[in-house]
This record gives sequence, structure tokens and C-alpha cells, in this order.
Amino acid sequence: MRQFFGKSQQGNLTDAVRGLSNPQFIMLFSNADQFEKHVTELENLYPEVPSIGCIGMSYDTKVIEKGVSVIAFYGGITAAANVLEEVSLMPVKYIERLEKDVKYVNGSQRDTICIDFCTGNDACVLTTIYSVLKRKNISLVGGTGDAGKVSANGKIYEDAVVYGIVKNQNGKVKAYKENIYHQVEKYRFIASRTDKANYVIGSLNGYPAKQVYQDILHITEQEITTQTFKNPFGKLNGDDICIISIKEVKGDALTCFRQVNDSDVLVLLELGDYRAIVKDTIRQIQQDFPRVSAVFSVNCLFRYLLFTQNHYMQEYLRDMSMLGSHAGFVGYGEHYNNRFVNQSMTCVVFE
Repeated sequence: MRQFFGKSQQGNLTDAVRGLSNPQFIMLFSNADQFEKHVTELENLYPEVPSIGCIGMSYDTKVIEKGVSVIAFYGGITAAANVLEEVSLMPVKYIERLEKDVKYVNGSQRDTICIDFCTGNDACVLTTIYSVLKRKNISLVGGTGDAGKVSANGKIYEDAVVYGIVKNQNGKVKAYKENIYHQVEKYRFIASRTDKANYVIGSLNGYPAKQVYQDILHITEQEITTQTFKNPFGKLNGDDICIISIKEVKGDALTCFRQVNDSDVLVLLELGDYRAIVKDTIRQIQQDFPRVSAVFSVNCLFRYLLFTQNHYMQEYLRDMSMLGSHAGFVGYGEHYNNRFVNQSMTCVVFE
């Protein structure tokens, strides 16, 4: 299989798809003002081709902050695209669509991936989707788009998750998750006074969450939302750590980008040597895949901001391009199998 990346900083979809012929699966990344127009245009240009889309920034060797871009797979894949609606209420109501698509693609753990774009309620969505995928151990990579809108096969949806099931006919696929943070050993917290619906942590070890975070890191209230780039929370999940970013201060509490429940055990995380960690990820992929056809990745908005502030984003994209054809988008939360994570990178590699 092969991967196409096309872009237009001016938002001209015709320019973005120039040179794209016979695609078998398409992903659209647009801006809030032109999203509906681009979805319609794309469907008119490539009717019957499975497609999904969302609002957000994208990249290959450079970041497309506005405008429009298209990532397409062709030359040896089987794909299906669809939507699960009412994700804030009952996404399982539409689960037969996913079951039919998985059966149609007839994939396996070795050669198939699910890519999804979501408008919210990510944890519930992933539990729902993975209830089907786990029957064949098919991995999932995806993320949350902007502005609460996604598209599938030429139609716009709100309160929904769109997905593509992609089978590589000529080789294997594998999903990866990259974490650039490590645990600060002496800090461990029990969360309480949580508001699950609004992702609020009221207390840590019985003390106001805002004050605990400030006192440990010796920062002002105004610095909390940027300090999370260096020191997010983590929730232990077996041997893995699920990163939880701080969104804002709410009184003496902290609102996060991921749900926290009463009695959850949290740890404090610290930014590691991200340049070295990225190089380790690249080495691991090269070791696993002597021949790489394509890499599709989802990078968290906070990683993008951190890398940009540290003048590393361009270097990062150059390093990832050493793998071959690398492209992706900037999400507001990352999906990895049945896990909703923050401040991470997830990707799928195609042989």
C-alpha cells in the first residue's frame, strides 16, 4: 500500500488532492469555516470511496495550521468507513454498523487497523468500539477533532465518532503509543470530590487539588494550565500510565481533559528527554518494520504546543520522516486501543 498527503494552506481542496487517483480510503482535515464545503467537494470528487474527516491541524514534514489537507491510502488495501451516532448517550445503539464493516474487511490483528475521529465522550466511545475490535484483536488509533463535528462518506455529524477499518493486503500493521513523561516517585494521590461528567478533581489526599498542585511545583494559579505541559497527572493502568492533562482551574479544584473518579490513584508525571524518547520510538519501528509503506500518527495539541515552544516541532517531523511516508493530525485527545489518553502520540505503521 501507499500513502498520499496533499495540502492547501489557502483551503483549496482541488489543490490539496492534485495527483491523487484511485484512492481506497481518504481522511480529510479542514478548518471550522470550510469544513462542510470541503466534505461535500471531497465526496463529489471521489464518490463511493470510504472517507472520514474532522476539523484540525495536520502535518507531514510541515504543520498545516489552517487550510485543508488530505491523507489517502491506495494500492493494496481494503477499507470501510462509517459512523456511530449519539456518542454522549448510547453509541452502542449503532454497533451493528461496525460489526458489519469488520466482517466486510475480513481483517486480523496482523493486517488491520481501526482509525477513528471523535467529537467527545471518548472513554465511552472507545469501550464501545473495542467491544467489537477485541474479538479479532484489531488495534485502534485515533483522536478527538475540533468544533464538535466529524464527517463520514460525505455527511457531517455532531455527537458522533467516525471510523475507518483498513486492511493492508500486502503486509502487517502495528499500533504504537509514545509517552514522553515519567513518574515522580514520591507523589501519589487518592482523588476525591470528583465530578465525572465535567472531568473535575476536587481533592487530592483530602486537600484542595489546586493547592496541592501549586504547593508541589511552587507555581502561581495562572501558571497551572501551562505547567501541565511539563507536569501532567498520570493514572496507573497496569504497567502503563494514562496521562491526564489539566484544562483549567475551577475554584479550588482542577478541571482535566480526561475523566477522573473518586478513589482513583493518581501520580505526578515529569517531562522526560523527549528527543531521546522519539528516537527510541523510531528505532523500535525500524526494528519491527524493515520495510515501511506508511505511518499515520495522532499528536496531542499539548505536545504540539510544547514542541513548538521549544523549537522542536520541525525537527520532530524531520525525524519521523526518516521512517518513510509519515503524516497525521493534531488531536485534542488520543486514542489507543480501548484507552483515551492525553499529551501522547499514537500511530499506526503499515508494512
